[in-house]
Amino acid sequence: QVQLVESGGGLVQAGGSLRLSCAASGRTLSPYSSYVMGWFRQAPGKEREFVAAIRWSGGITYYEDSVKGRFTISRDNAKNTVYLQMNSLKPEDTAVYYCAAQRYNSGRYSFAEEYNYWGQGTQVTVSS
Repeated sequence: QVQLVESGGGLVQAGGSLRLSCAASGRTLSPYSSYVMGWFRQAPGKEREFVAAIRWSGGITYYEDSVKGRFTISRDNAKNTVYLQMNSLKPEDTAVYYCAAQRYNSGRYSFAEEYNYWGQGTQVTVSS
């Protein structure tokens, strides 16, 4: 079992930056773990959508097209933590951001149903 706790959300003006953190506990993720860690977001009245993902082993990353070049996902093996650095934020980035963990690399990184564990979410609000 893995518990995920997000932090780092808040209110920021358009063009600003935020860094989200997701601390994993309950299971130590080794550098060779098959886990995939993802970030999703859900805006009011919209479905949850994929933002970014990273393979715990090897660090290969994947991004949704609208965040490429603005967001960076990374992980710290020693701290069992995944980060989402968000730059050049836009009002349309406003959403609750969720961290998720996929036990086995299914190759379907953008599909929420492939993830086994979820955090409680952190609110990101970008004002215009």
